[in-house]
Amino acid sequence: MHSSSRYFRQPRWLLAPVLCLGSMLSLAAPHPNELILAIGGEADQGYDPLLGWGQYGHPLFQSTLLVRDAELQPQGDLAIHWSLSDDRRVWTLELRDDARFSDGTALTAKDVAFTFNQAASAGGRADLTILEHAEAPDERHVRLTLKEPRITFADTFFTLGIVPAASRDNGYHAGYGRAPLGSGPYRMVEWQEGEQLIVERNPHFYGPAPAFERLVFLFTGEDTTLAAAHAGRVDLAVVPPVLAGQPPAGMRQVVMQSVDNRGILFPMQSRGDGDIGNDVTADPSIRQAINRALDRDTLVEVALNGFGRPAYGPADGLDWSNPEDTVADAGLVAAETLLDEAGWRMGEDGLRYREGMPARFRLTYPSSDSTRQLLAESVAELLRPLGLAVEPTGRHWDEIRREALQRDAILFGWGSHSPLEVYYLYHSRHAGNDLYNAGDYANPRVDDYLDAAQAAESIEASLPLWQQAQWDGETGFGMRGDAAWAWLINLEHVYLANECLDLGKLGIAPHGHGWPITASLLEWRWQCD
Repeated sequence: MHSSSRYFRQPRWLLAPVLCLGSMLSLAAPHPNELILAIGGEADQGYDPLLGWGQYGHPLFQSTLLVRDAELQPQGDLAIHWSLSDDRRVWTLELRDDARFSDGTALTAKDVAFTFNQAASAGGRADLTILEHAEAPDERHVRLTLKEPRITFADTFFTLGIVPAASRDNGYHAGYGRAPLGSGPYRMVEWQEGEQLIVERNPHFYGPAPAFERLVFLFTGEDTTLAAAHAGRVDLAVVPPVLAGQPPAGMRQVVMQSVDNRGILFPMQSRGDGDIGNDVTADPSIRQAINRALDRDTLVEVALNGFGRPAYGPADGLDWSNPEDTVADAGLVAAETLLDEAGWRMGEDGLRYREGMPARFRLTYPSSDSTRQLLAESVAELLRPLGLAVEPTGRHWDEIRREALQRDAILFGWGSHSPLEVYYLYHSRHAGNDLYNAGDYANPRVDDYLDAAQAAESIEASLPLWQQAQWDGETGFGMRGDAAWAWLINLEHVYLANECLDLGKLGIAPHGHGWPITASLLEWRWQCD
């Protein structure tokens, strides 16, 4: 059997200090039992881990087998020991003996096995199709058998919240997501969809009791959230970077590092006579020219108010990202040469054409997101001198799914603590399958690298393979290869927090969905007397 620590490695750059601006004390204020939070939207499908709740950040109502600390090092949660068999197909985990659901009933290995088996067949975002079966040989041990070695499978230990087995009283059921029962630090009290979610401490939580009895999550838009912060009606609020100016009286600015990124996904197929595809972005010279012409430092300043850094890939700075896959920013001359050689000629109207087809395409973004709107508009301005007409178009997500996917360039956001996301974004197995690889990207050599990475004997052994998939010197999904995306920026998450609220040691946030700042929830304290 292998040592469990071998399968997890900390990205080196994440050792950099987390920027948490102060834990300043304010004037005397009574210790509240309740916090009001406006830190993002609600889970559309409910708070069901089997359908994706908890994929980004901690699931709050449920426990996970493992957790990551602020440096992303693995720590036990429900599991106290874990190991992988020599053939890399069987994980064995030993559970703690004091975990209880919020109704007071014990959480056992049967619940864990049920959760994994159910998630494997649920068809949610918790992709467990590689799981052959999960079993509970006794109340405290779980065995997870895989169909074949899959190095990223262990990432589900950090994200898949454990639900009660359907066979028990008060067990998992079809409406679970709207009345979740879990063993996490809080339990749901009331959910007024579209308005607010009220939670209270789980009296049976095995860990230290949270400092606050109740949390109220408000589901407000960006402008309303900012107004509530200025009116002193919230204790913690997430704000778009461009609106993160001077904090209002009684609040301080908190900046959380993240691997949360934004980039442009291009449709890779020509449209021809069909309903999908895009004849302009299907040309690699267009995609490569865009990657070279963009000035990402300008995007960080204009769209993020300086709260971020340029992005060149889906996992910048992480160990599975290839640092050699980069080109000089703002290379307008190099971009012009690429387009000239590909037959895109500049017209008198300042727009390029090839065989009568104008170099024009829509860049679609969710209209509720001001950061993506600013990015789309800035990209359009930066590419205009190149002779490309980029048309920023804001739409509702439902409309994007229905009318824009596989047709328009889309301004997406991703960011994960796992290389599994790279697999989803670029493997042809996921081409045209919902959001990840919506541009229908496919490259057999990239597929081979990604498959080999998943079959590697350790995460360390997989790292060169992930990097080669991005760029191997001849091809890859990255900007020097197929340029399937134009990655733009990596965000910093900006919050306004009550001066009396200490948020503890903040980690490195993944993509912003799922309230990643609550990962340090058990460390939150009221610092004023």
